[in-house]
Amino acid sequence: MLDDPSAAETLPPAHSSGPAWPTEYPDGYAVVDVETTGLARDDRIVSAAVYRLDARGNVIDHWYTPVNPQRDPGPTWIHGLTSEILADAPLFPQIAEEFAERLRGRVLVAHNAVFDWSMIAREYARARLEAPVRQRLCTIALSKELELPLPNHRLESLAAHYGVVQRRAHHALDDARVLAEAFRPSLHLAARDGIRLPLLACTPLTEWNDSVTSAGSAGRSRTRSLGWRPSRKRPPCPYPNPGRYEPGGPLVQGMRVAISGDTSVDRELLEDRATEAGLHIASGVSRLTSLLVTNDPDSGTSKVAKARAYGTPVIDEAAFTQLLRDVAPAPER
Repeated sequence: MLDDPSAAETLPPAHSSGPAWPTEYPDGYAVVDVETTGLARDDRIVSAAVYRLDARGNVIDHWYTPVNPQRDPGPTWIHGLTSEILADAPLFPQIAEEFAERLRGRVLVAHNAVFDWSMIAREYARARLEAPVRQRLCTIALSKELELPLPNHRLESLAAHYGVVQRRAHHALDDARVLAEAFRPSLHLAARDGIRLPLLACTPLTEWNDSVTSAGSAGRSRTRSLGWRPSRKRPPCPYPNPGRYEPGGPLVQGMRVAISGDTSVDRELLEDRATEAGLHIASGVSRLTSLLVTNDPDSGTSKVAKARAYGTPVIDEAAFTQLLRDVAPAPER
């Protein structure tokens, strides 16, 4: 665990003038970057960094730690952390409270924030703890809101737009520094133009499961392709779509259900339960979608926006879980 000014010096304070600062903006931010063993739901964190910022994006302090993932560290050619380097690093439960102190009471800011938050939430769930984060802000989403003229939404493009120099790409502390330095002018642009920040709710995991990495020949871990989640081909739903869910009524086998945002139960567990009950899990929202499940109905995600446009019923996870207990059989053909 390091609080290392030599690796990333404190950024100079910003002095803003002009319109009054939006009163609805958060009081503080935690700019986060985590490096991981891979991109899938059973991968682990190998390093984490946090820059704490005040309400206007000025740096308060920064923190970094490597983390022993208790498994192969994955793409060492990307993050540079080998098994030898991580052998004496603390386990996640040993740094969980200090990490939490850096996050507590702040909006988590990250580039592709859904990934960083999901990895953090799973690590806390494994440790039987809860991350003290209630909202997140993705700098990709903010860049889109600001309509920044970027060639793509990679971190290096955002950094180049603001003239921020990257020193050690894919080192958690330097990536967090770069993001903090790029986030501050973006925050001030949003405040100047009265833009609503794209804040999303963070729901800590209360129930989850992990895939087991199986051993291959010579005792080595079997290699699998990297992706946000392992590809899973579900069997086709055997029941016809009976149409939209009627609020107050039961779910009916064959209904097409889409899920958006964080869930307290691991997403795949929730999807498995819905599939076992005879529902069809849809990857997106269309005119045929029976129901959208989300814990953040006020978010601006594409699924929520489409549900509003199509008049698709929306319920939260708790209500959906209750309805899963008694799904009505499909009507006879």
